[in-house]
Amino acid sequence: MDFKNILIAVDASDNARRAVDYAATILAGAPGVRVTLLYVERAPGRDLFENEAAWLGHCKLEHDRVFDFLRDARQRLISAGLPDGAIAERTLLCSAEPSIAQTILDVQQEGGHGTLVVGRRGLTKGEEFLFGSVSTKLVRDAKNCAVWVVQ
Repeated sequence: MDFKNILIAVDASDNARRAVDYAATILAGAPGVRVTLLYVERAPGRDLFENEAAWLGHCKLEHDRVFDFLRDARQRLISAGLPDGAIAERTLLCSAEPSIAQTILDVQQEGGHGTLVVGRRGLTKGEEFLFGSVSTKLVRDAKNCAVWVVQ
């Protein structure tokens, strides 16, 4: 694994923005660093929406929000001194299995990323117990890489 090959998993939240900013601060001026911004999407169930048009409209809004976030994250990394060519973006659609955490770990292993950066969402202890936490699962299950969890 190459520790200068960084994977930043984002979800377009304020915590993800803080993770990008933290990584930008740490990586600014470091030679040979490559960053991949990864967004893993799980489409909402169609049964949550009145009709197909409402579901498609929601998906379009989410798509636009994510790509705005990725554009902003790229600019933040460039402003910190990373070359534009050293920054890649990747989005994946995730079904119920594997989990989002496992999908992130699969990308980390496949890409040879030696460092994984993620924001902590800030679940309550009860929510974390019931639903689990992506960052907790990443720390627990990551192999052969450093994991930075940014609060």
